Amino acid sequence: MKKVKILGTGCAKCLKLEENTREALKELGLDYTLEKVTDINDIMNYGIMMTPGLVLDEKVISSGKLLNKIQIMELLK
Repeated sequence: MKKVKILGTGCAKCLKLEENTREALKELGLDYTLEKVTDINDIMNYGIMMTPGLVLDEKVISSGKLLNKIQIMELLK
């Protein structure tokens, strides 16, 4: 099971990244858990300077970018 996290305080880009990530995971048919991390201190623990962030199995795979579904699918493969 993949563990996916969206790092962001709730801005429009963070919400869109969550939506795009859910679509990508569904299309790939992956078994996953999706968690939103909104606490700024928790986000800072991942070492990113800009949100939104995307984390796969505790490894940051993107930060500061609003990825589309296709880009997310490539990162998750």
